Amino acid sequence: MKPLRSLLAAAVGVLVLVPVSAVPASAGGSFRPGAPGVGDPYFPGYGNGGYDVKHYDLNVRYQPSTDLLTGHAVIYARATQNLSSFNLDFLGLTIDKLAVNGRAASYTRSGQELSIKRKIRKGSAFRVDVRYHGVPQTLQIPVPGIVLEAGFIHTDDGAVVAGQPEVAASWFPVNDHPKDKASYSFAVTVPAGLAAISNGVPKGHKTRGNWTTWKWEQRTPMISYLATATIGEFRISTTKHNGKPTIIAIDPDLPPDLADDAVGRTNEITDFLASKFGPYPFEANGAIVDDYDNLFFALENQTRSIYSKFFFDSGATTGETYVVAHELAHQWFGDSVAVEQWDDIWLNEGFATYAEWLWSEKLGEGTPQEIFDFLYAQPLTAPYWAPPPGDPGPVDLFDDSVYTRGAMTLQALRVTVGDADFWKIVRQWYARNRNGHGSTAEFVRLAERVSGEQLDALFQAWLFTDTKPAHPGGAATLSAAAADKPNAVKSLDQRLRMKR
Repeated sequence: MKPLRSLLAAAVGVLVLVPVSAVPASAGGSFRPGAPGVGDPYFPGYGNGGYDVKHYDLNVRYQPSTDLLTGHAVIYARATQNLSSFNLDFLGLTIDKLAVNGRAASYTRSGQELSIKRKIRKGSAFRVDVRYHGVPQTLQIPVPGIVLEAGFIHTDDGAVVAGQPEVAASWFPVNDHPKDKASYSFAVTVPAGLAAISNGVPKGHKTRGNWTTWKWEQRTPMISYLATATIGEFRISTTKHNGKPTIIAIDPDLPPDLADDAVGRTNEITDFLASKFGPYPFEANGAIVDDYDNLFFALENQTRSIYSKFFFDSGATTGETYVVAHELAHQWFGDSVAVEQWDDIWLNEGFATYAEWLWSEKLGEGTPQEIFDFLYAQPLTAPYWAPPPGDPGPVDLFDDSVYTRGAMTLQALRVTVGDADFWKIVRQWYARNRNGHGSTAEFVRLAERVSGEQLDALFQAWLFTDTKPAHPGGAATLSAAAADKPNAVKSLDQRLRMKR
């Protein structure tokens, strides 16, 4: 397939492909294999070293009746060391053809590791073409006590592609770790009558015979697990908001207005969060709601959050918007500002949960302080006190403590440094790390620099102990305002904690 040259030029600059013959063995020092992982303390085998992906050009065809996916991935990258070989993450699917810079390359496979033998000089741009086919594997999210389908989830009329921490390798070859963001172009071909919803800006769809190809461009660099190609029957609405498209796709099998009202407030909630955090990060926005019975989570897929139908069955429209606020907050914290490594996950989920508390205040259903006080008054046996959110471990990566105690950490910081400095910290955290990455240590340093206070003890107590820290306001009593609004405040603590 001919790459979208204009997109590549805008996103990554002109890529000069260096022929293999132009890389003598003696050039620029020794050549060695790229690392088969990025060294993440929780998932050391995730991702790969030795190169940086700039762009993925994905062309896939999916037939729901057989679950067969055929794909052609073109990966544009640049070597960060002298490579004798390099790895991609790729799980299960059969490779039909593989080339580097237009020439066939030898490769081996072991588990998810696809190791490609090719000598590439440091600093050189290179292109990997992989043609493949097969039935994508459905993975699982590691949530204690719950089995959650994730990744390429086969549904009755197509597929939902969502999950974390590792998803992309189940349907295309990839450097599958948040450290390596890239831009994307998608061409997803499905049986006529079905839609294929991906990230970014729609570039149209065309039907030829019994097949329709849907094209999308995600220009702002994206983490691989946020890429989606969700397929099925959908009611699709497209509106313009602040000059950007908002695309909302809802399964037509859902009862009318089950989710329409809540996700229909996407632009309103986005504007509210932008008033707190800073400008919305991306070139598009939207939502996908599928009716699949075994989809039990929502996920912040970049520009197009995916929601389980089960978030929208309470009949309380305002309450159902909390999950929308959560996923939209991730567009700032989690998508634009990504984790440096997976033990920093509280920076994603704590901020997104705190956004729910801000939205609660906007709705008049409890302020962040009222919610904090209600939660603080609960005994140490409550599920959100342990494990420590700053180091939950890979098994408990999505434990309730990461969400709730993560948000409580932010409120404790706000009380300690005051409103003015707190909002400076939040806005600077986003502005300084937009479209990049951030770690807990960097967040602490920023908070100390802005506030002029020494905050190690505060963050140590709230993020790295499994005890109840001292109340930041010097009192441990449930506020009267929180007691007056038990249902609204308790709903944030008692709602089903599906992965978000």
